[in-house]
Amino acid sequence: MNGWIIFDKPVGLGSTQAVGAVKRVCREAGLGKVKVGHGGTLDPLASGVLPIALGEATKLCGRMLDASKVYDFTVRFGTETAGLDAEGEVVATSDVRPTIAEVEAVLPRFTGPIEQVPPAFSAIKIDGQRAYDLARKGEAVEMKARAVTVYALSPLPFGGGVGGGGSRSEAAFTDGPHPNPSPEGEGLDEITLTAHVSKGTYIRSLARDIAHAVGSVGHVTMLRRTRAGPFDLAQAISLDKLNAFGQGAAQSEIILPLEAGLVDIPALNLSPEAAGAIRQGRVWAGVATDDGLYWGRDSDMRPVALIEALAGTLKVVRGFNL
Repeated sequence: MNGWIIFDKPVGLGSTQAVGAVKRVCREAGLGKVKVGHGGTLDPLASGVLPIALGEATKLCGRMLDASKVYDFTVRFGTETAGLDAEGEVVATSDVRPTIAEVEAVLPRFTGPIEQVPPAFSAIKIDGQRAYDLARKGEAVEMKARAVTVYALSPLPFGGGVGGGGSRSEAAFTDGPHPNPSPEGEGLDEITLTAHVSKGTYIRSLARDIAHAVGSVGHVTMLRRTRAGPFDLAQAISLDKLNAFGQGAAQSEIILPLEAGLVDIPALNLSPEAAGAIRQGRVWAGVATDDGLYWGRDSDMRPVALIEALAGTLKVVRGFNL
């Protein structure tokens, strides 16, 4: 059992709970004990794409954690909360409501390489303790700015739905109609944006900083991940469909092959001799290919390993035991 379940995580479920649900469903499907891991934590208040790796695919979880992500998120202006989300205690208020034009005017400041201060309610460790544990105790938490990259940032078009599907998901909004309904020139109570970001980017901090830049305060009321690395919502399955797997649904409808997590890396066809050497962890020389990272496959198109090519020599980065 080696591959990926791309889970459309609902609001209220933690990433660890989602992994537990997959383990349970695999047992119910008669697959026995399966190694399971996830490719990037998604907060319980967020929904969307959570790649869950099975078996040998768990060796790619580190790559998935490092991959860029895309999020749709709603910023509500006028109140800032301690956690910068809908559940936190209100710590600041403002009567300022920006127009769409005013928001769009500041977005270039937050595009490209930027520095941001993570929320105090985050999993970052300070002197060995999680920041959110210190914050919950009422202790002053000094968060240091970190460098991240925002590749793209823009308002979600009016009437476009959330998550690229054009329909309201159960996780999309707590109230209100489609994103960004206010006519141009009128002040916004909230705005929904979409952002393509590097690893380590905190959307809650991005929302806070955008609100400050337009002279207001704000917090996130909706957060939905629409892409993680090579995976997007089109490949994601609901909790109901996941549970159906435990009741006999076809494996092919639920589980993607291991190589689905490698589509952003070029494949390299290996001779039987090269594949045998690579499986044993040996260096293989005399290959005519450009330098770089590849995934090697044997004559049956099965993944053998992640390999690094340098000056015609192949070296194993991570082997797959298939």
